[in-house]
Amino acid sequence: MFDFLKRRRLRQRGLASKKTRRKRTRNELLHSLEHARYVKVIILTGFIAGLAFLIFSSRQPEPTKSFVIALLFFATAIAALWINHPKTFSQNSRVFLVLGMIFVQMAAIRLVLVLCSEHAFKFLTPDMGWLLAPYAFAPLVLSVLLGRNHGVYAAFFVSFWSSVLFEKIDAPLLVISLISGFTAVYLTLQVRNRGRLIRAGLGVGVAIWLSSLSFGLITINLFPLTENDWGMVGLRSALALGNGIVTAMLVGGALPLLEQLFQITTDISWLELSDLNHPLLRRMTIEAPGTYHHSLVVANLAEAAAEKIGGNATLCRVCSYFHDVGKLVKPQYFTENMSFERNPHDDLAPSMSALIIIAHVKEGVDLALKYKLNQSIIDIIQEHHGTSLVYYFYQRARQQQEDARAGGKIMNIRKEDIPEVEEESFRYPGPKPQTKESAIVSLADIVESASRSLEKPTPQKIEQLVNELMEERIADGQLDECDLTLGELRVIAERFRFTLMTMLHTRIAYPKAEPKFTPTEAEERLRPDVMASLRKPASAPPVSAA
Repeated sequence: MFDFLKRRRLRQRGLASKKTRRKRTRNELLHSLEHARYVKVIILTGFIAGLAFLIFSSRQPEPTKSFVIALLFFATAIAALWINHPKTFSQNSRVFLVLGMIFVQMAAIRLVLVLCSEHAFKFLTPDMGWLLAPYAFAPLVLSVLLGRNHGVYAAFFVSFWSSVLFEKIDAPLLVISLISGFTAVYLTLQVRNRGRLIRAGLGVGVAIWLSSLSFGLITINLFPLTENDWGMVGLRSALALGNGIVTAMLVGGALPLLEQLFQITTDISWLELSDLNHPLLRRMTIEAPGTYHHSLVVANLAEAAAEKIGGNATLCRVCSYFHDVGKLVKPQYFTENMSFERNPHDDLAPSMSALIIIAHVKEGVDLALKYKLNQSIIDIIQEHHGTSLVYYFYQRARQQQEDARAGGKIMNIRKEDIPEVEEESFRYPGPKPQTKESAIVSLADIVESASRSLEKPTPQKIEQLVNELMEERIADGQLDECDLTLGELRVIAERFRFTLMTMLHTRIAYPKAEPKFTPTEAEERLRPDVMASLRKPASAPPVSAA
């Protein structure tokens, strides 16, 4: 309250701006719940209780023995999650997502088997439950949301648990479940559209059909084969194939809800965000066309480099579109948008120019929050310059300081009266890039900007430029907080060189065509009446009578 009144008094005196910059607010309650140990204990306890319910509610001859085996599998699963996926294990929401999807699949399998055993539908028999069980649900969901390794994890452990949870279930279910899960993960290594999910579901259905055929769940007796046998084979084959397709359709419908609940963005959503008709990008085409073109080129560079090292190429492309969106506030102060008539920085002190340049990061975060952009986009807007130095204006300030000192000796000005140039005042506020994708966008940004200054670019010049810029970033410590290796940096540099050479290629200077006739010959070839009309002066317009 008092801060508000103080700011109001400053605005009245003209010492403060009316604009209030948006800030990212973190929900402290959700943050504490995300990393609280007691929440993780509650999640794990709830999963064990669910296992107990599924086992003891079934008519198993030895439910206690099955429960003990399930607990051993549970201990192994938690240890594997902690060792192989420490980031996932450290986040309670991710642990809940992984175990929750596994439990949903087991509960669905249990429900299907109960319905089939009790003849809920006339055409269903108890052994058809193995054809209708959604074996690939958890592997599909986790593979798309969290990656292939989580999908393989789910395929392993949901198969082991399913093999001991229900009555009369043995090796066939375990093998069919494993094959279906692995097939689902393999076919969803890169899901860039929802149609790919349907194709993955069809592949899962084929895997279930072949596995069922191998274990005798679908039997084909070539001789004699009656019409009823053909009908049964057709029905069971349709159930097996439809199982995978329906599972994929359910996963496709559930993905938007799961992405919203757990704050995860899949490649499908990134492609939806890459629409160039976004209001901010449309503003950029009109207000800052140079920045818009720069962002498109950075997107090409970053996407190509990310694909080469196995990063998220779609995320790099989308974030590159928006990384300089803050330049919309003062576009004329950035080189790519300047007119040839005047440079607005000529009328400003170097410190003020650097302040305007640095402010585009904060302005970009402000616009991103206003338009509710994805959290990863906001992070890369904030990190793509790290804590790097605005070198041009820093050197310009140093030069002015040296000139002032030289002039001060003549005019007897004391050294302490000459303002000092502090390097920190010319550095971006950071933070430094935290992820591979953020570092790739940062490197692509500086490489693309510097490549525009090359005169007559050659492969040697481009290679030298890319190497020097990347070495400067490494020496300045801008890549210390991301997990890029030296081998990956070498691959990124090579990809940058290749992409820049294809974009900055030169064309052959074609010679101008010589005219077939001289002007005199051309006049002679025209008809005399035409030449006379061309030489005749234009008559004056008639003067109207008063």
